[in-house]
Amino acid sequence: MRNAVAAVALAVVLAGCSSGTQSGAPGSSSGSSSGAPTSGTSAPGSTGSSGANPTAPAQPPVSISEEKPVVPPNVTPVAKEKVDTTSLSDTYRDEAYVFGDGRDIEVFGVGGGCKEARAEVTAQSAEVVQITLVTITKQPPGTMCTQEVRQVPLTVRLAAPLGDRRLVLESREETG
Repeated sequence: MRNAVAAVALAVVLAGCSSGTQSGAPGSSSGSSSGAPTSGTSAPGSTGSSGANPTAPAQPPVSISEEKPVVPPNVTPVAKEKVDTTSLSDTYRDEAYVFGDGRDIEVFGVGGGCKEARAEVTAQSAEVVQITLVTITKQPPGTMCTQEVRQVPLTVRLAAPLGDRRLVLESREETG
């Protein structure tokens, strides 16, 4: 009898895992601006579209190991002179990566404790792409949050490949 109960419990868990995107799935969120088909990716704890959406960005390919990025061979760093981070504090990384068909851009936000990170494409033109790194503080009443801060890889999808356009990174804080 115990084996039958365990088998049913396992079946329920497996069915839940394969039923599609769940709230809080890592790397799922969307955002857009100016009517352009763009999307963004958040840290765990957000909601949004699944990876099956052809306009959704791929999962971030670059990871951070001991504070330095680990870059796979199919990912290209955006040249430092093409990335404008003058409005960002030192808390943020001053780098970006392009991958896939050239429309997927990976940047790094800030998260940890009660903070979540999200990236949004806030403007696109023939010369410039602007990405806003959003830090959302969610502190439920009566709770304490740790103050650790970590770099969170975030991916956005542009309407067209980045190409030779300049990339401007900005930040914004929100409470949720």
